Amino acid sequence: MARTVAMTVVLTPGPPTSLDLHGSLTPAALTAALASLPPCTPTLHRHTDHHHTLTLPPPPFPAGRLSDLLTGAAAAGAEHRPAREPAGTPCTRHPECARHHGRATHPACAHHPACATHAGCATHPGCATAEPERPPPTTPLQREILLDAMTHPGAGLHVEQLHWRWYGPLDARRFTAAWQTLHAGEAVLRTALARPAAPGTGPLIAVHPHAAAELERHPRGSEDWHALLLSERMREFDLHRPGTALRIALLEEPGQVFRILLTYHQAFLDGWSARLLQRTLHRAYLADGRPLGSERRPDIRDHMHWLARRNQAPARVFWTRSGAPAGAAGLPGRPDPTRPDRQPTAGPRRRGHGRTRGRLTPHEALRLRHWAADRGATESTALHTVWALQLHRANPTAPAVAFAAAVSGRGIALPGADRLPGPLRGALPLHARIDPATPLTRLLTTLAGQALEAASHEWVSPGQAARWSPPATDHPGPAPHPVPDSLIAFEATPPPGPADDPAHTELATEGVRVGPAETIAAHTAHPLTVTAHHDAAGGLVLTCVHDRTRITDPDAAETLAQTALLLRELPRVPGTAATVADALALLDGSPVPRVAAPTARTLRILRAASRTGAGTICLVPPPDAPPGCYDALATAYAGPQALTTVPPPADAKTVLAALRPALARGEPLLLGGFSGAGSLACAVAERIASHGWHPPLVAIGGALTAPTTDGDGDDGPDPDPVRALARTLETAAATTVRP
Repeated sequence: MARTVAMTVVLTPGPPTSLDLHGSLTPAALTAALASLPPCTPTLHRHTDHHHTLTLPPPPFPAGRLSDLLTGAAAAGAEHRPAREPAGTPCTRHPECARHHGRATHPACAHHPACATHAGCATHPGCATAEPERPPPTTPLQREILLDAMTHPGAGLHVEQLHWRWYGPLDARRFTAAWQTLHAGEAVLRTALARPAAPGTGPLIAVHPHAAAELERHPRGSEDWHALLLSERMREFDLHRPGTALRIALLEEPGQVFRILLTYHQAFLDGWSARLLQRTLHRAYLADGRPLGSERRPDIRDHMHWLARRNQAPARVFWTRSGAPAGAAGLPGRPDPTRPDRQPTAGPRRRGHGRTRGRLTPHEALRLRHWAADRGATESTALHTVWALQLHRANPTAPAVAFAAAVSGRGIALPGADRLPGPLRGALPLHARIDPATPLTRLLTTLAGQALEAASHEWVSPGQAARWSPPATDHPGPAPHPVPDSLIAFEATPPPGPADDPAHTELATEGVRVGPAETIAAHTAHPLTVTAHHDAAGGLVLTCVHDRTRITDPDAAETLAQTALLLRELPRVPGTAATVADALALLDGSPVPRVAAPTARTLRILRAASRTGAGTICLVPPPDAPPGCYDALATAYAGPQALTTVPPPADAKTVLAALRPALARGEPLLLGGFSGAGSLACAVAERIASHGWHPPLVAIGGALTAPTTDGDGDDGPDPDPVRALARTLETAAATTVRP
């Protein structure tokens, strides 16, 4: 006898998480499913014999796994009897609770014990709201940083660190009080993501009235320094909780020496900000943690308001005529036709990011500075020129070379921006057409002029500049606007404090000396990033961070070595009429590094959207799903959304990367799939929500193995898994579709 599709589920991520169950729910099936999961006390609300809502306790709870269990074979085999409600009942004292956001219970506060706990409730009198009303949207730069971090789980993207040594006695109470003073006076340290109210809404920002400093002290011998750096970098941030975008670690070393480590997310802070906070910390410590005055202004809110008032038309015109030509080279390497992925033929595949360093001595750095100045340029322009030479050498037939150059974001017409802690650091695309016969001085001048012209628009985010630039291809349909593959950053130092700032002198009277601070550059979404900064001795330190799936460690090391070689030797090239060919001759005999092509992570379109802005449905493949398992949905589902899927096998990283364009467009998103896809779909939905987007609904249908025969009733179980999933998608999409 043919098995029926006993259950389909529409899951609404929390808090609290709720499962809208459509189909035959039996006590045995519910008990068996819950028995295999961590203990919890859910709330079950019965609408009809074939429609229930199950509200789960606060996360973490494997709601996706529960969906898979309820929609799988175990749920279908039990004898049908209406399920009894488990312990806990929905809120009945407040009628408006019954259907709040599609849930059976209201996500309220402790004033109503029967309601699930929530950060704030505006429905019931006396419930305190935790976030300010109508928080503004994130800036375009913040949104792109959050997209990068979201779509690269486990990579620690956009996490930067600043550390320095403290020599002498350190009063733990004063140190903690000083940090709390900073949190009281710096709005950015009390800023967090706010949950959007509508599907398809992007991240919002809320500045809270209070935030506790997240400080952890490690006694001597309790932690290895390098292990601490790595663990802090890779630990996820809870960006919805104020005060957690900056973590402070204090590691005690022998002889009254302490290492202070700041780890911060670039969606809220940048390196310039961290150094400003370091200076304020010293003054707050000397003040015994007492307030230093009123809140700093301008602050992150002033910057957001300033951006919102910008007229984007001039910037659009600039980037439309200043974009790199199609086919511009972006990495200083050549594809390897024999091994496209560039991975070792034996041994484990290298994942994650690699890091290598080089250094010019103080004498070499000074000579480079003078050489560039004699030609009307700066050290940063010299670094850009060296990078352009390497890109051309590896790709001599490319029409141009292109890369991104980091900017502080403080060169804007906002008074006080240079002393504003916040996420202002951006990057602007540069490009050059290179002829080996061109004088090297002309290449320097070209790049310097382009950087200067672009600097008037340094408030523009990399994504905006890419979208406003000419398309990279001329094929029919929407053309891509890629961000450059490599990023070059010459780290600037914030302006010095007041000349009469007595902080260091006063610290010295207490027997304290503060060592120089050092920045550890963040991993970015660029396959290759080169960062330059001066150390305390005056040397020029070069750091290369690379994506190991694109560039091997030896190739990255060779790239950085050639960069350092050119910076050392260019000032020695005789004559002022030296050409690009003369400069490239310095690399004669050096190998050309190899790079791998990027892995394609795109959605497979089953059916295009019927209108712009209708949204996207992504069908997540269950484990061991065959290719084409969702093809029949293209005709079974008639909604206006684009119907897409990800080729199996898929993991969270693959699905998130494929969904990035839809998330960037701000369209409503719905995740769905056959039974077995729930765990992965929920993991994707939770990560999307953790980075500020409205959590997408998850619609799970019956098992894929069920026969494809027609059902016999709209209210009862449907024996066709394709039709059952289509109906579930229709139910879920009704709450996300835009008119």
